Amino acid sequence: MNETTKIEFRCRRITEIADLDELTAVLFPGNSNQQHAASCMLFSLKWSPNLMPSLTSLERQFGISRRTLQRTRAKLARLGLIEHVSSLNARYGGQSGWKLSGRFTGALRQLADRVEHWREAKAPDKQEKEKWMLEMGRTPASSK
Repeated sequence: MNETTKIEFRCRRITEIADLDELTAVLFPGNSNQQHAASCMLFSLKWSPNLMPSLTSLERQFGISRRTLQRTRAKLARLGLIEHVSSLNARYGGQSGWKLSGRFTGALRQLADRVEHWREAKAPDKQEKEKWMLEMGRTPASSK
């Protein structure tokens, strides 16, 4: 089964984020168990001096169920907030474990840059392509 990564992405809500609890509420809307698990994971990874070999210690330490921990970990990894480092990674000298990742922030910056570029690009060839795309979008609706 393919799990979605539903996020509450309203501009006003995003600008009001002040701390990690509010960020987890945006990333895991309506699921307080996963919000709690995400906060525990992110805080633990932030303050860990090394890679965390396993996140299962958080189950006992914070009273998180295994299923909630696994689902939350999977979503945070898909989003690019955390990542698993393999023991084959030479940068970490054969260690393996979990760490905070910069992929999420990089991807959001790229998205913002692409939207800004699209908004500013007003070349005639782009206009023709966008008109064509609009017409292609209308075709299935008109045939119903």
